[in-house]
Amino acid sequence: MSKIKVIPCSGIGKVYGLMAREAALQVTNVLSQDQAETVCLAYIVTGDDSAKEKVEGRTCITIDGCPALCSLKSVEHAGGIVRAKYRAVDEMRNHRGKNAGSATALTEDGWLIVDEFAEKISAKVAELVEEEQKNG
Repeated sequence: MSKIKVIPCSGIGKVYGLMAREAALQVTNVLSQDQAETVCLAYIVTGDDSAKEKVEGRTCITIDGCPALCSLKSVEHAGGIVRAKYRAVDEMRNHRGKNAGSATALTEDGWLIVDEFAEKISAKVAELVEEEQKNG
């Protein structure tokens, strides 16, 4: 069974993009490293054959920073099967009044929010892996 693909947006210039990337890295490098891996969105967007091969027909989770949904749209266009989609901007709604940081650095609150966000995504990875094992 292949690993669940977790693909964050590039989100350059906004804290939400940084949150999406950091959450994805926590999921793929720490929390669910045996069950999930990430794929570079830039390679997917540019039509890189290797990146497309990694997502095409595979279970994917997208993490977008904002309502533009660049990751979701690009992964679907490349043939990925998006089984869950998240937006950092939605996660921030659960933390009204908190300052998560800037486009280049998270605050202490920002890291706490990202940790919580990554836990949610990691739980979804485990759920999807269990479903795939059940369904063979």
